[in-house]
Amino acid sequence: MRLSLWPNLQQPWAEIVAVVQHVERAGWDGVYVADHFMGDGGGFGAVDTPTFEATAALGALAGCTDRVRLGSLVLGATYRHPAMVANWAATIDQTCNGRFVLGVGAGWQQNEHEQYGIGLPDVGERVSRFAAYCDALRQLLNDPFANVSSPWFNLSNAVCEPKPKQTPLPLLVGGKGDRMLAITARHANEWNMWSNAEILAPRLEALTRACERIGRDPATIAVSTQALVLVTNDPVKARSLVEAVAPRPAFAGTVTEIIEQMAGWAALGVDEVIVPDFVLGHGSRRLDALDGLAAGFADLR
Repeated sequence: MRLSLWPNLQQPWAEIVAVVQHVERAGWDGVYVADHFMGDGGGFGAVDTPTFEATAALGALAGCTDRVRLGSLVLGATYRHPAMVANWAATIDQTCNGRFVLGVGAGWQQNEHEQYGIGLPDVGERVSRFAAYCDALRQLLNDPFANVSSPWFNLSNAVCEPKPKQTPLPLLVGGKGDRMLAITARHANEWNMWSNAEILAPRLEALTRACERIGRDPATIAVSTQALVLVTNDPVKARSLVEAVAPRPAFAGTVTEIIEQMAGWAALGVDEVIVPDFVLGHGSRRLDALDGLAAGFADLR
């Protein structure tokens, strides 16, 4: 399994660069950032928390890293036109020498849509739109011309040049509902969701069924996942964190205890574990926690 970091973009830029460069030197495999303009007033921070924009952040990280994969986890389809995303993604992949993973999702965070006057349709329409969105991205990134006719956007012999350095550019889809898994089966190179082993197992089976329905080998889709992670020797603090963030999955405890929980992912065949740094602290405390996790994780690779 690969091991990757998810640095929170709601922290000073110097701290983001420091932790990203640290894990690159330490042999981690990738770095992913979320695509939100503000906190959600809940688990993703206060609404007025300063938040860096994802596409600009990834461009900057491409220039200050040399080896790690870089990815979006995930770009919101509701506020980013697929033609703009495709051209940006191809440019990023060229400038980072083929290290980019384009992660996209249907969109969900209500308050940022409301503040910016961007429509947030019901879930059914969002998923339908997302299917057309992924079709558009695939055509733009792989074909000489893209043609898509939909209620949301239309492409007519549309070009996207230059193409990405990678052929194909990995497309990651984030989602867990049955219709999102059907889109994943049809379009994605990678699939991602928040999980623990108990949550992931039935959704992984559903993805397998979705692949089988269209004659695709599910082994051709890499699986990545994440949970909040807190390294602590205090069992009360560990239990409090898990209970406070539920139903969002979280692993809390000693490094040994956390790695034991991650082993459940390994048993399911997960390809990549992504560690959010949201509750790992700052400075040397965070780096020590990340180094401890990486050392323990070596036995799962």
